[in-house]
Amino acid sequence: MDYVSALLPPVVMAVLFVGVIRVIVKTQGGANKTKEDAAVEAALARAEGSPAGKTDA
Repeated sequence: MDYVSALLPPVVMAVLFVGVIRVIVKTQGGANKTKEDAAVEAALARAEGSPAGKTDA
C-alpha cells in the first residue's frame, strides 16, 4: 500500500494540470475573443498615443 500513497499525489496533480490546460485551451477564441482583442488594441493605442509619464485623466 505504500506505493499507492506514494503515487497518489503526482497522479492527482497530473489530472488537475490536464484539467487546467483543457480549460485554458477551451477559453481561447470564441465569443469573447473579439472583445478581448479590442480591449488589448485600445490599451496599446492609449499607451502609444500618450507621452511617457502622462495620462489622459
